[in-house]
Amino acid sequence: MKTLTATQQDILSAYQFRHAAKEFDSSRKISNSDFDFILETGRLSPSSFGFEPWRFVIVQNTEIREKLRPYAWGAQKQLPTASHFVLLLSRLPQDMGAASDYIQEMMQKVQQLPAEVAAGKGVMYDKFLRTDFGLWDNERAMFEWSSRQTYLALGNMMTAAAQIGIDSCPIEGFDKKEIERILTEEGIMDPAHFGISCMAAFGYRLKEPRPKTRQSAEQVIQWV
Repeated sequence: MKTLTATQQDILSAYQFRHAAKEFDSSRKISNSDFDFILETGRLSPSSFGFEPWRFVIVQNTEIREKLRPYAWGAQKQLPTASHFVLLLSRLPQDMGAASDYIQEMMQKVQQLPAEVAAGKGVMYDKFLRTDFGLWDNERAMFEWSSRQTYLALGNMMTAAAQIGIDSCPIEGFDKKEIERILTEEGIMDPAHFGISCMAAFGYRLKEPRPKTRQSAEQVIQWV
């Protein structure tokens, strides 16, 4: 690898710093300004067709965290100790069709596309769902495709956190059905429009991690 610039070295240092923190120092809290910065990197993240099929729910209520805990086996230590705990919700298939109110509003009001451009993009997007990726007839595949977009945002949030010395942990170890039941009962999630994609905990590490292990560049990179 050629000599890195100072900026490049700082970015790689953040990747070396980042690890999946299993437990946090509960006495340390992330400042509002730092967490707003982390959330903004999620909001500004890319998504397929720019349709942003996500919602970020920050759970600071300790009672709700405790209700989630029995059904989140992968977050047993993170839920009670994390400074901030985020649920990443993903749009359901009925919101992601080309003719849905959500997609039409995204194109017209958020992306502010002229009518003829929006119509053309809708046709292209519909072909993508039905033919190119063959998603439309499979509700679970549609949901998982939307969920993949949330992981782009999550990756950016974790990297941004690492760059300012904040730890994180992505979490998939949970009972999806039960977590969604609790979120629905608590009035946090509308089950007609959203499902849970993944979770993430943020805070400051309690213990230093073991050295990072990864496959070599030769094992994972192929030039053609």
